[in-house]
Amino acid sequence: MSEGSAAITGVGAVTPLGIGADTLYERWRDGVCGIEDGVGRCDGFDPSQFMSRKQVRRTERFVQFGTIAAREAADQAGWEGDEPPYDPHRVACVLGVSLGGTQVLFDQYQTLEQDGADAVWPLTIPVSMPNALPAVLAIAHGFRGESRSIASACSSSAQAIGEGLRMLRQDEADAVIVGGAEACLTPFILAAFKMAGALSRSGRCRPFDERRDGFVMAEGGGILILEHEDKAEDRGAEILGYLSGYGASTDGYHLTAPAEDGEICGYAIRSALDDAGRAPEEVDYVNAHGTSTEANDLAETNALKVALGRHAHEIPISSTKSVVGHSIGGAGAIEAIATLLTLRGGVVPPTVGLEVPGEDLDLNYVPGDPLPLPERSTNGAGNRAGRAVALSNSFAFGGHNAVVVIEA
Repeated sequence: MSEGSAAITGVGAVTPLGIGADTLYERWRDGVCGIEDGVGRCDGFDPSQFMSRKQVRRTERFVQFGTIAAREAADQAGWEGDEPPYDPHRVACVLGVSLGGTQVLFDQYQTLEQDGADAVWPLTIPVSMPNALPAVLAIAHGFRGESRSIASACSSSAQAIGEGLRMLRQDEADAVIVGGAEACLTPFILAAFKMAGALSRSGRCRPFDERRDGFVMAEGGGILILEHEDKAEDRGAEILGYLSGYGASTDGYHLTAPAEDGEICGYAIRSALDDAGRAPEEVDYVNAHGTSTEANDLAETNALKVALGRHAHEIPISSTKSVVGHSIGGAGAIEAIATLLTLRGGVVPPTVGLEVPGEDLDLNYVPGDPLPLPERSTNGAGNRAGRAVALSNSFAFGGHNAVVVIEA
């Protein structure tokens, strides 16, 4: 662990695989796929089991995902009664939400068209605004530090995680709630992505496979609680792992497509490793952005080769999206949680649906069955106590690249 690492003390998730972070990891490890009928929907999620009728009525679905995930994370972190164990002014909340309350906006626009302006719901804006999630969590848990949302498409919640690390390093907070959520499986949004040519025509998410034909839209959310290591230890919290590095870059190439050579994405990976004080050969696992699009999977493969050199061929790389789809603003958080639990579980889940890798895709994407996490050598330069190291990649529309380094 580098000196500037943050301790991860709690995680929570709501995904198409079910409610709970452990459910996400265990079902993915077992090869269960939560994608049905061409989307990754959280069908088993019933907010009324966790929230009052009033709360359900006054929150959009993405806020409900984040609320339940945050409650799980707070419980695991030992925040009794959901209240932080620190001065509330020293607890911050930074969350990634790309699109916000799309269903409410769509419904209320229809109301406007059919019944006129006076029929529009007065709470439309506060319920649908992307920053509703951090606002609702601050109210629920009593956070009084800086609170905001980040909207940068598919890298939104990965950037939120990186911002949380920066805030702790700069001693702007004692704890930061990070992550993100999205709920955009509305007819309008699905149609827009379809017409943009981004969605899978087959309704299958097969990252790195020669048959890959686009990503599968999904919904869900993930929350992580970051704290100063010494403060977490002082209060007797269990430290699940460490967020030790963050790197970012911008392609400046195309509004939706990544540059095929992977150079700029690779720069984000190397920046994250440099930030963590880790060498490329110390990486044990990569949770790929792995969207199942032709352009992304090739660019990410090349980026890993650029950043890790020959070592890219020696480590397992798998995609959580193969079983939950792509939740846009929530994806980076869900994948960071899955990465952490992979390190803790010691077993790398597979890239489900991958049978024959596509042309020029020649890394170990873990097809078929899960693999044991590679054992660490204690002889490598810079290796600290044999601690496992992983990357979680997020590469977004707009060329926004964000990478986090997680250690067990």
